[in-house]
Amino acid sequence: MRRRVQAFMAGVATVAVLAGCGGLDARSTSEKDSKADSASVSDARKKLAKLSVKGRAPKTGFDRDKFGPAWSDVDHNGCDTRNDILKRDLVDEKFKSGTHDCIVLSGTLHDPYSGKTINFKRGQDTSTDVQIDHLVPLSDAWQKGAQQWSADKRKQFANDPLNLMAVDGPLNGQKSDSDAATWLPPRKAYRCTYIARQIDVKAKYDVWVTSAEKDAMETVLKDC
Repeated sequence: MRRRVQAFMAGVATVAVLAGCGGLDARSTSEKDSKADSASVSDARKKLAKLSVKGRAPKTGFDRDKFGPAWSDVDHNGCDTRNDILKRDLVDEKFKSGTHDCIVLSGTLHDPYSGKTINFKRGQDTSTDVQIDHLVPLSDAWQKGAQQWSADKRKQFANDPLNLMAVDGPLNGQKSDSDAATWLPPRKAYRCTYIARQIDVKAKYDVWVTSAEKDAMETVLKDC
């Protein structure tokens, strides 16, 4: 029976794409922990210190399509990325029959951003209750280095589980394409993990930070 990994995490989750039909896996700490562990915080501080600090480039030319078709099956496991993340982050899921447990029809999300429990149900009027957030928004990446990337690298970035998480839909809309200088999760206990994961993503893809963004990240990490 597949091991579920809850998204309601308080430690930094390291997420990787596994080859073949193995799909996604992740490591997380207990829900009871309210802050990232000291080793993860130390690692985040070191990575942040190495990130380039530059001004935000113009948004000119940005288009979602520049990052490939939405929710591609980049790991070739037969499921699109959105359903992969729902399967990873929800609990008590139910799947559409005949889809090899790919299409998630319902489940429960313990939202890391708000701390709320959200009952997800697939449907025209309900699917958006749970959305897949890019921790580092595509528009933010576009203005901080991604304009110069290859199309393949942008596609990988947009579908990388490290940069993706199922969250409360309205909060995801509120966040939009904000960076850490202008938006943080309202649930303060999750901010250490949130910032550490953003730093992991930016370090992996060599996405720079603005000075205001770096200051905001350092402020959060000081309290971790």
